[in-house]
Amino acid sequence: MVATLDDTKRNAIAVKLADIKLLQQLIIDNEEQFLRESSDGEIADSIRRMLDDDRKNQGILDTVVVQYGIQKEPDSTVQHVVQTVRQFMQGNELSFFEKVFQHELLKHQQVMNGLTIHKAAQRVGADVMAAIGPLNTINFENRAHQEQLKGILEILGVRELTGQDADQGIWARVQDAIAAISGAVGSAVTQTSDKQDMNIQDVLRMDHNKVNILFTELLQSDDPQKIQEYFGQIFKDLSAHAAAEEEVVYPRVRPFYGDANTQELYDEQARWGLVFEQLRAISPSAPEFKDRLRQLWDEIGDHIRQEESTMFAAIRNNMSSAESEELATQFKAAKGRIQERMGGMRTAANV
Repeated sequence: MVATLDDTKRNAIAVKLADIKLLQQLIIDNEEQFLRESSDGEIADSIRRMLDDDRKNQGILDTVVVQYGIQKEPDSTVQHVVQTVRQFMQGNELSFFEKVFQHELLKHQQVMNGLTIHKAAQRVGADVMAAIGPLNTINFENRAHQEQLKGILEILGVRELTGQDADQGIWARVQDAIAAISGAVGSAVTQTSDKQDMNIQDVLRMDHNKVNILFTELLQSDDPQKIQEYFGQIFKDLSAHAAAEEEVVYPRVRPFYGDANTQELYDEQARWGLVFEQLRAISPSAPEFKDRLRQLWDEIGDHIRQEESTMFAAIRNNMSSAESEELATQFKAAKGRIQERMGGMRTAANV
C-alpha cells in the first residue's frame, strides 16, 4: 500500500478551524472588556447574553476540532490580525463605538469562516461534514449576534454624533431580525443552547458515527487514491479514539462496568492495531484489501454496539450528569493531545 497521504484539502480545513478557535477567544475577551466599559444596562445585558453564547461555542469548537482529527496552528496572517486587534481593543485610540464596530466585523468573519468550511466539507467527504456539523449552530448564533451588534452600534453611534439617545425602536427591529434568522433554521439554533457541555456518551457516539461514515465511503469507492485517503483517516481517528478511551474512559467505568467487560473492550482495540499493520502491506486495489477491511468493520461494529448499549447504560446508572460531562471534557483533552503527538496528517505507515 502507498505509504504517504498528502491531503491538502483536509489540512486547509484544519487550519481554518484553528483560525476560528483563535478568533473565538478574541471575541470572548472583547465581550468581557465591553462589559467592564459599558455604562448602559440594556447594552450590557445584550453583551452578557452574547458572551454566554460565545463561551459555550468555544467548547463546541473544541469538540469540532477533536472530532475533525487534525490539529493545526492558525494561519500566520490571522495570528497577526488578532494581535493587532487586541492592541487596539486594549488601548485608547478607539472609542467604545469604534471597538464594537470592529467586533461586529469579527463576528462577520466568523460567519464567513464557518460557511466556507461547510461548503469545503461538502467537496471533501461525508466524514468531514459529520465532524463539522456543530458549526452550523455556531454560525446561526453568530448571525443573530451580528443583528444585536448592529442595534448596539446604532445606539452608540447616535450618542457619539448627537449626544442624545437613539430611537429605541431600533431594538424592536433587532429582535425581529433575530427572530427571522431563528425561524429560518428551526431548532438548529437551540439544539445546544441549553447544554453547556456534551456528556461522554454524546462525544463517543459522534466518534462512532464518523468512523462508520469513513468505512462506508471507503468500501463504496473504486478509486485507489480515495481508498488510501479514507484508510489513513480511519487509522488516525480510531488510533486517537482508542488511546483516549483507554487513558480516561475505561479506567473510570471499570469499577461499575466490571473487569471482564472492560477488559474485553481493551482486548478488541488491541486487535485492531494488528489488523491495521497487516492491511498496510496490501495494495488498496487488491480485492483482499476490502475483504479484510469488511471483517475489521464487523468487529468494530460489535464493539460500538457493546459500548452504546451496555457501557452507556452503566454510565447513565452510575454517573451524574456533571460527572459524565466532566469525563467528556477529559476524553476530548486526551484525544487532542494524542492527535498532536500523531502529527496531524501523518499516515498509518509513518506512525
